[in-house]
Amino acid sequence: MGDYSQNTENTQTLLDLKSDPFDLFTDWMEEAEVSEPSDANAMALATSTPDGHPSLRVVLLKGVDRNGFVFYTNKESRKGLELAENPFVSLLFHWKSLRRQIRIEGTVSPVSEQEADLYFASRSRMSRLGAVASDQSRPLENREIFKKRIQEAEERYEGQQVPRPANWSGYRVKPSAFEFWQERPYRLHDRARWTPEANTWSATRLYP
Repeated sequence: MGDYSQNTENTQTLLDLKSDPFDLFTDWMEEAEVSEPSDANAMALATSTPDGHPSLRVVLLKGVDRNGFVFYTNKESRKGLELAENPFVSLLFHWKSLRRQIRIEGTVSPVSEQEADLYFASRSRMSRLGAVASDQSRPLENREIFKKRIQEAEERYEGQQVPRPANWSGYRVKPSAFEFWQERPYRLHDRARWTPEANTWSATRLYP
């Protein structure tokens, strides 16, 4: 017991249960942007069908404020179709360099047309052309077909702005729960969950 107390509890800071989860997320993200070798904003997105069949993939966080966490995709992709049927999702940020992860549960709603247009316009031209050419999640007989469709889109919009396709937009995840996890020695990790309570958030420390 002496070993444990000297080497862990007295040398590491525990999660502050009085912290606001949005502020804590921002602090951890800023640290991850320094320590992660690439894509600190990568997050796993879990969706499911109405009858409970789950699917999971990594997407990129493109915006966050107190209204929620924003990502963009093809609305006719598998995740887009699942979101249209079942708005409940989970997000997971895992930063191996920091030995930390954050789980977020919530529901999605579409971003505004203006938000989607602004973000689409900020993407590289080739990324915009790729969005026009891709039938995301649909079968692709061979790669040459996709390359040809990109070339056709490039020719169609030569000298013009590439418009956002109607089936490409964004979603905002409004959190209903946050769970923060920090690795600690001997697998005695620090873990806490935040849930809404009145006009604030209530935190509970969990067994690791």
